[in-house]
Amino acid sequence: MDVVRIGLIGYGGMGSNHAGYLFAGDVPGAKLAAVSDSDPSRLEEAERRFGDSVVRFADAEALIDSGMVDAVMIATPHYLHPPIGIKALEKGLHVLSEKPVGVYGKQVRELNEAAAKSTGIFAVMFNQRCRPVHQKLKDLIASGELGEIRRTNWIITSWFRTQFYYDAGGWRATWEGEGGGVLLNQCPHNLDLWQWVCGMPTRVRAFCSFGKYHNIEVEDDVTAYVEYENGATGLFVTTTGEAPGTNRLEITGDRGKIILEDGKLEFWRTRESVSAFLRETQAGFATPECWRCDVPSGGGIDQEHKEVTRRWVRAIQGAGELVAKGEEGMRSLQLSNAMLLSAWTDEWVDIPVDEDLFYEKLQEKIASSTVEKKTVGKTMDVDGTF
Repeated sequence: MDVVRIGLIGYGGMGSNHAGYLFAGDVPGAKLAAVSDSDPSRLEEAERRFGDSVVRFADAEALIDSGMVDAVMIATPHYLHPPIGIKALEKGLHVLSEKPVGVYGKQVRELNEAAAKSTGIFAVMFNQRCRPVHQKLKDLIASGELGEIRRTNWIITSWFRTQFYYDAGGWRATWEGEGGGVLLNQCPHNLDLWQWVCGMPTRVRAFCSFGKYHNIEVEDDVTAYVEYENGATGLFVTTTGEAPGTNRLEITGDRGKIILEDGKLEFWRTRESVSAFLRETQAGFATPECWRCDVPSGGGIDQEHKEVTRRWVRAIQGAGELVAKGEEGMRSLQLSNAMLLSAWTDEWVDIPVDEDLFYEKLQEKIASSTVEKKTVGKTMDVDGTF
C-alpha cells in the first residue's frame, strides 16, 4: 500500500508524542488517520491539535472496527496492550505496541499466538535499539572480539521520578493498574538491551523494595543477580529514587572488558586470552597486557521512536526489517517477571518463568492492595525522558 493509515490508541504522554510526529509527516508512507482514548478531555485535546483531519474514537474497539485504519499503535496502560493487540491482529491490522508488550507471560503468549496466526505485522517500540552506541556494542559482542562473556553488570539508577510523576496517572504504580514499577515502566528498555546484547540468563535471584522512596505499592528499587548457561554471572541494579543516577554497563569476557557509560564505549582489550594466560603464565602476579580502545559509534540518538515507526511502516509496505519483532517483547518481560517472583517468594527463579505461579502471585498482590489513588489528572510532556 502506498499510504499506511495509522490509528493511535491511547492519547497520553507517549501516545501524543507518537501522534505528533505522525501528523507532521515525519514517517514517509504513513498517515495519522484516527485517535482513540477513553478520556474525553484527551480527545478534546486531540481535536484542538489535529482538527477534523484525524477521526476520534472513545474506545479502541470502535477504532479497530471502523475500517478507517490499516495499522494501530498501542500506547495505553500496560494491561491493555495484549487484548487490544489481539483484537487488532485478528482483524488483520498491523500492530506496533509500546513497551512493555504486557504485564505477565500468559497474556503476552496469547498475543504472540495471535500474531503468528495473523497477516498483520507485529512490532514493539524498543527504540533504544536504534541508538548507534547500542548497535555498536551488540556488533562488538557478536563479532567475538571480547571472547566468551564471563560477567555482566548494569547499574541503571538514572530513572529518577518524583511523587508527582506517580500521582499523575490513576493506573500508575499500582498492581492492578500498571502491574509493577521501575521494572515494568522504565527498565523494559534496559532489560531488552541486556538480553539483546548478552543473551538470556537461566535463573535469577532478586531483591526488590516496594515503595522504598515513594508513596507507591510497587517496586522502586531492585538488585538482581543472574546466572547464564555458560557459567557467567550478572548483576542488575535500578531505582527511581536516587539522584544523581548512574548508567553504566560493564561486560567482561575472555579478552578484556567493555564499558558503556555516558554514551561512550571503552574496550579494554587484552592481547591474549585471559583464561589461557592464567593457566600458562609462569609468574604469580603477572597480568596480561591490556590496551584501552575508545570505540567510535557514530551518530546521535535523535528520532529513535520515529525510526522504529518508519521501519514498521516500511515492513508493512514490503521493504526492510523491523527494529524489534513484537514476539521479542517476551524476553524482557521474562526478566522482570522473574525478578518480581524471586522477591515475592524469596527464592531463585528459573527462566522461562513459571507463568501460572507468577500470575497467581500477581493476583494476590492486586487482591491485597489498599491503595486509593487520587490523581493529578495532567498529561505530562515525555519528550527527552526515554
